[in-house]
Amino acid sequence: MASASMTMAAAPAARTTSLRNSKFHGAKVAPMRAVKAAAVDTGIKAAGKSLDGRKLRVAVIGGGPAGACAAETLAKGGCETFLIERKMDNCKPCGGAIPLCMVGEFDLPEEIIDRKVTKMKMISPSNRAVDVGQTLNDKEYIGMCRREVMDDFLRKRAKSLGTNLVNGLFMKLDDPGQGNGPITIHYNDYEADAKVGEPKTMEVDVVIGADGANSRVAKNIDAGEYDYAIAFQERIKIPDEKMDYYKDLAEMYVGDDVSPDFYGWVFPKYDHVAVGTGTVVNKTAIKQYQAAMRKRAEEKCAGGKIIRVEAHPIPEHPRPRRVQGRVTLVGDAAGYVTKCSGEGIYFAAKSGRMAAEAVVERSQNGTKEVDESDLRVYLDKWDRKYWATYKVLDILQKVFYRSNPAREAFVEMCADEYVQKMTFDSYLYKTVVPGNPLDDAKLLGNTIASIVRANALRAAGKAQVNM
Repeated sequence: MASASMTMAAAPAARTTSLRNSKFHGAKVAPMRAVKAAAVDTGIKAAGKSLDGRKLRVAVIGGGPAGACAAETLAKGGCETFLIERKMDNCKPCGGAIPLCMVGEFDLPEEIIDRKVTKMKMISPSNRAVDVGQTLNDKEYIGMCRREVMDDFLRKRAKSLGTNLVNGLFMKLDDPGQGNGPITIHYNDYEADAKVGEPKTMEVDVVIGADGANSRVAKNIDAGEYDYAIAFQERIKIPDEKMDYYKDLAEMYVGDDVSPDFYGWVFPKYDHVAVGTGTVVNKTAIKQYQAAMRKRAEEKCAGGKIIRVEAHPIPEHPRPRRVQGRVTLVGDAAGYVTKCSGEGIYFAAKSGRMAAEAVVERSQNGTKEVDESDLRVYLDKWDRKYWATYKVLDILQKVFYRSNPAREAFVEMCADEYVQKMTFDSYLYKTVVPGNPLDDAKLLGNTIASIVRANALRAAGKAQVNM
């Protein structure tokens, strides 16, 4: 899930079996050399030992945006790359929104973008609607994608660049590379379209875990637990005249009825809309919140037919441990989903690429060994670049999702043109936009006033009920 509107005011606030048992048996591969144990990164590191003519072998577990972008970068960078994914046609429940900068940065073709959203409606608990998007120019938009289409494109591109695409289910690894020697991966091979996979193993030098919120790789390195949201989504085929209403429009609903700590959405796809919601604090009531979400949008989706129902966990914060030995985590497996907005696609792709870039650079294009200190280069860069973003959105969620009066204030604030410009510039281009101190001060005053008014209205409503 992702939303520009849910980050309103974020920018102003931030300022700132061995190979013989695998399908690759028979290939002319040099014997594995011992890989040195993890070392503390001092910032200055001599190049790793030569691999004696073979290339560094990297297994990427998971073929979503994080895994596919990591595999692409590794293959282009000279590493022998294996991308292991079980569900090649997976339809992950996801809003599917991507920022404009991702289209260019990751060279995404327009044909994988179902809709170009240029308008958004923020709808408050009292059903007050605020139009958002008036500051966008005619070339700016939020892309709406179906994950099964985008993920398939990214995997195929990685394969075309030399990645070995394996239809398999990762089971476990024996040693995360803290000791000498190769990392042995155990997986079930489904290449022959069998219903029951064939157990196999593979020896590699590095593992990148991109296998989502329920990451088995994370469990294997004792990465620690994190809280998570449950996202529930229904794909609804609606009549053409109603689909025309959503051709370039997305809607977001807030209120205790649709979620006690998140938001509900109606996002347009190619020939249907995705209607969903999410929650962290009351997961067992997710179907109740989804029913309320359908109720809020029922007039605009009248006559629609549910064509798919989806649910999936969404991480709420980075895992306590994201690297151990020569294994590291990216995307949802690492916990890279922002609070408040629930955005994860861009950060998944970006983290996969950054982790792979660190491996390519530190291995000198796949010709040298790497260790834990090399993988920590990626983590250090990631935390420096995005730590503030995650913290600011965490604060915003706690401020604006705590009650209906606060949500009313949030929607009221979204009507401000300055807020819209700052938010969309930050969301579309993933940059911290410098603001005007005077406008920032005005925004703070308006926000406080909105919260005070909303609380007063709630108190008045309660008093009237009790009369």
